[in-house]
Amino acid sequence: MIRLSILTRQALAKLTLPLLLLLACGLVVLGQADRRVAERARVAVSDALAPLYGLMARPLSGLRDAGGEAQHLVDVAAENERLRAENMRLRRWYNVAVALQAENAQLKDQLHWMPDPAPSFVTARAVADTGGVYARSLLVSLPGDVSISKGEVAVDASGLMGRVTEVGTRSARILLINDITSRVPVTLTGSHASAMMVGTNNATPRLMYFPEDVHPAEGERVVTSSEADALPAGLPVGTVHYERPGMPVVEPFAALDRPGIVRLFDYGLTDIVPPEAAARVGPRPAGRGAVGPVPGAPGGAAAPVAAPPSFPASHGASGEPAVTPSLPVLPIRGFSKPAIGRG
Repeated sequence: MIRLSILTRQALAKLTLPLLLLLACGLVVLGQADRRVAERARVAVSDALAPLYGLMARPLSGLRDAGGEAQHLVDVAAENERLRAENMRLRRWYNVAVALQAENAQLKDQLHWMPDPAPSFVTARAVADTGGVYARSLLVSLPGDVSISKGEVAVDASGLMGRVTEVGTRSARILLINDITSRVPVTLTGSHASAMMVGTNNATPRLMYFPEDVHPAEGERVVTSSEADALPAGLPVGTVHYERPGMPVVEPFAALDRPGIVRLFDYGLTDIVPPEAAARVGPRPAGRGAVGPVPGAPGGAAAPVAAPPSFPASHGASGEPAVTPSLPVLPIRGFSKPAIGRG
């Protein structure tokens, strides 16, 4: 052990904080000067820490599950009553679903309908909520032999969680839908109106830019829209809720605060750039038309034309099953479309 004099120890104690401040300022300047270097360094650190995060998450997950099980045992009587009532409702809906399935199959046969190809997906485990350059993001651990790309859609067992923004060799970062930089085009299944779900860094994103003659109903189901080819249509997102009059928000189906198993789907929509790189537009994919140069894009890159959305069957605001038709986009109050994606 090295013995230091009292004056030396006092000098080191005084210099520790200024040196840390200088180091932090240097890292900030380096990150602003060369974003690619900063991103590579951040991804490398995430890859190195992903196994450690996984080991730390296992005992915490066990404690959380034990606490939830204890609470469940306390409320078991009320839970049984709720399950009985839910079982009765499900039996009624089962009969409706069987009839609709037969009708849907008959209509598909008459129209010679060709189903969309099933997207490939990878299952990953959430290991940490590290934030990074985003306030609400998630780090997932990946096997070494799995290849994913930016822009893939992240969902859990209940609904949409976000999109992949950074990819490493053993980890990936997901921008959650409640991050303040997140913009998700959605459709209200009751009125079939288009809207934009805007992250607020809170548990409930805001619902904005819907038509003037549309009033989102409390509890109305919200699904993704295929506007600008940003996301596939029909992914479940959440339900409408009013925190106060005139301020609709979306209560997500996905467990954003308790992430566990996450599935990353590749729908072939990797042209959407992350929020911090909105000015960098990739080359136009083969087979897609162009409507003109993208403002701010280098070299006058052309914007891809969005394919006509195919809306799946959904439930109306009244709770009855309804088939959502393909509708034209209505004029939207005070809305000029931003760059769709995670920005």
